Amino acid sequence: MNAQDGVSPEIAELDRIVARARKAQAAFEAGGSQALYDKASIAVGWAIMEPVRNRALAEIAVETTGLGNVPDKITKNHRKTLGLLRDIAEVNTHGIISDDPTTGITEIARPIGVIGAVVPSTNPAATPANNIINALKGGNAIVVAPSPKGVASCEMLIGYIHTEFDKLGLDRDLVQMIPAPGSKAKTQRLMETVDRVICTGSQNNVHRAQSCGTPAVAVGAGNVTVIVDETADLQDAAAKIAASKCFDNATSCSSENSLVVVDAVYDAFVAAMAAEGGALVPSSGANDIVARLWPDGYLNRSVIAQDADKMLEALEMADKVPEGTKFLAVETDGIGRDHQLSGEKLSRVLALYRAADFEEAKATATRILAHQGAGHSVGIHTGDDTRAVGLGRDLPTCRVIVNQAHTFATGGSFTNGMPFSLSMGCGSWGGNSIDTNLHWRHFIQTTKIVRETSPREPELDEIFGVYWSETGR
Repeated sequence: MNAQDGVSPEIAELDRIVARARKAQAAFEAGGSQALYDKASIAVGWAIMEPVRNRALAEIAVETTGLGNVPDKITKNHRKTLGLLRDIAEVNTHGIISDDPTTGITEIARPIGVIGAVVPSTNPAATPANNIINALKGGNAIVVAPSPKGVASCEMLIGYIHTEFDKLGLDRDLVQMIPAPGSKAKTQRLMETVDRVICTGSQNNVHRAQSCGTPAVAVGAGNVTVIVDETADLQDAAAKIAASKCFDNATSCSSENSLVVVDAVYDAFVAAMAAEGGALVPSSGANDIVARLWPDGYLNRSVIAQDADKMLEALEMADKVPEGTKFLAVETDGIGRDHQLSGEKLSRVLALYRAADFEEAKATATRILAHQGAGHSVGIHTGDDTRAVGLGRDLPTCRVIVNQAHTFATGGSFTNGMPFSLSMGCGSWGGNSIDTNLHWRHFIQTTKIVRETSPREPELDEIFGVYWSETGR
């Protein structure tokens, strides 16, 4: 312990990092302009998207975390960053951003200050880059807290960012990270001393972020359920589900975890799924999968986010499925704590439920969400859009993804209108303060200039007239 200030050396080091971030942010804001904020954000985009660096980041991520695969991480780093830069290209985050003569209110964008970003090992480059770009777009500084396995990726990313900053004369202290070795104490101190916490990752981290005393934007757990009804294009649905489930070896919180297929098309869908590399494991084999996927009550690290061949070998399924199998769909009807297949699996394994009709499928999806993943998202493959709207009205979910590959659609796509993001707010259902994809607006605050206007006080009859006509005064 340092007797002078009563804190340990590692906490003192963290405090110095935050102090440097505050100094850099103050100068960034004082000399700020939209052009400067945009230039800084684009510099970060190029730091991760430049092809040689992108590949290096993908390779070190897989090497050090053991999660996902290099080609898909390259794609993710590129597309998520490109989509975000597209989203924010025309967004004003500096100076006056609205001026309404009717209300007399002028709104001025202001930075939040220093952002503390807690990021997961599943996306150890794409998620930090997303947060850093949004932070700089709003005139902030940012300190990243990577997971232990994500430290090497984060160090490499920030090194590339600093190289770009040097070209522009930007202060490196605008983007920093908790130095290795990371610790819960350092992350806790960071969360307690910054101006806003952005947290994506384990629910333990989310809980700590939301109880640290600093305003926090955190996101809920995923456990995506997708319905396939009798009106769906089965070949299209199977192809999209396979591509989505296998992408980056199912590291995404938006990866399908359960399918609910209506009886009328069940067999035909299973055949379509088989054509896309999805092998059916009948209910009689479900217990063996559960025993190997959760050998000691925890997910088997030899299965989590692994390539198909490694996954099949770890589950002792390699000689029991067709050659070319990419993922497994395990038949089950159990839901809840005693039925692990109904929860998140972080692997190329799906739970497959059969429903008599759409209403039963909807009820099954509701029960799965009640068990895990409430607020995050559900999907549906259907030819009847009213069913999608019905899910949105009745289920505890913030997103209903219609006829799309779920992983690619939930966090923003070039073919839908969702903001590009790697962090999905889950509303009150998921214990979150936001129900949207995390985006630039969560990285600024505004000051309102309020002027007097002409009176707009209504007469009582305008407000109560209809009510009085029904009930009397």
